[in-house]
Amino acid sequence: MTSPDSDQPTLLRTIGPFQLMLYGLGSMLGAGIYGLVGKAAGQLGSAIWMAFLVSMVAALLTGLSYASIASRYPKAGGAAYVTQRAYGKPLLSYLVGLAVVCSGLTSIATQSNVVAANVKALFGWEAVPIELLALGFLLIIAGVLVRGIRESLWFNLVCTGIEAAGLLLVIAVGIDHWGSVSLLEVPPHDGSMALIVMQGAVLTFFSFIGFEDMLNVSEEVKNPRRNMPLAMISAMLIATAIYMAVAITAVSVVPWQELAAAAGPLTEVVARAAPWFPAVGFTFITIFAVANTALINYLMASRMLYGLSHQGLMPRALGKVHARRQTPHVAIAALFGVVAALAMVGDIKELASATVLLLLSVFVVVNMALVILKRRAGEARGAFEVPVLVPILGSLICLALIVVRVSEGHWVAPAIAAGLLGLIGVLYLVTGAGKGDRIARFTQAD
Repeated sequence: MTSPDSDQPTLLRTIGPFQLMLYGLGSMLGAGIYGLVGKAAGQLGSAIWMAFLVSMVAALLTGLSYASIASRYPKAGGAAYVTQRAYGKPLLSYLVGLAVVCSGLTSIATQSNVVAANVKALFGWEAVPIELLALGFLLIIAGVLVRGIRESLWFNLVCTGIEAAGLLLVIAVGIDHWGSVSLLEVPPHDGSMALIVMQGAVLTFFSFIGFEDMLNVSEEVKNPRRNMPLAMISAMLIATAIYMAVAITAVSVVPWQELAAAAGPLTEVVARAAPWFPAVGFTFITIFAVANTALINYLMASRMLYGLSHQGLMPRALGKVHARRQTPHVAIAALFGVVAALAMVGDIKELASATVLLLLSVFVVVNMALVILKRRAGEARGAFEVPVLVPILGSLICLALIVVRVSEGHWVAPAIAAGLLGLIGVLYLVTGAGKGDRIARFTQAD
């Protein structure tokens, strides 16, 4: 397949609604839930299911905005695209696009080291350096992505199936314990119940932000104006149902006080409810869950660079598509060099925290971009529209989360976030991104 404007190959439009829903679900059902349940129990006791419910509602506001954007402008690099279309500021679009890429890179680097550590422990490869295993894992993921979008989705399907099976196993072995404890018991506290739930919701909010990953594969989805919103909303609702059931099961099997102190909360739940299940099974599940997160973030970042290139904000080479594989192979290769270097650094916890702040900032900008576009006369409507109040509330919630994260007293992550924005701004000026007429032609094409 080639572009209608040239003889250059384009991305392969092959993703159906079910595949896309699984892709989004895989992004949300990451390995984080295996430790998150314990942290949430420490804050909310047996009422952790309420935190997942509230955080889903909060995240769904931005998710609905992204679903509406996907139905209007189904493009790779969608966040940067709607930013440029709404504000007309190439620098802002550049900042948004690279902020999303940065969040993906730190996630991939972190996940590669987690996979490496688990593989080393699983097989007893004590003599093999973690860095070498992490590099090998990154090569495998990059190879899958270059191979093709179909192969990437098959990899995602297998990993999503395994990580979902792990969570469903927790529910299945512990469902007999439902009703044995009060689901409203919380730790002793000075504030109101509502305040405690909101604090827990802040902790669990990030379990539901797979919509950014989904938006960036828009150009590879069949009938995206219909299928993107359907898959996004379905993935969030299914993830919520699984999370709430896992939370209820966990506190029903293991007292919340012990759950909060457990090194592996869900491993402890299965150990008590199903002692016959081998402990090594969860190591295996964790490897696939983490690998899936890395794959999805790598796929997202490569499509964002591809989209930015086609907007005229990045070098043309990053927008090239392999003639036979129909994948953005140059973008994938460029990202490999950066993420491999990050993986070699080791602990990048503060950098990862900083990119979470950047991602929340992106959500604020994108939500308000939808407000502008909805109010602009002559702007085409999508197949899925939401009231203007939805993106406004989504923006306010993300702003509140930024304030909460910054007010926690850890100055390093906000400082790194500000430094990254400054570095991206300098890169914009040095490279002369957005100076030509490519970005104007791209945003006016629709």
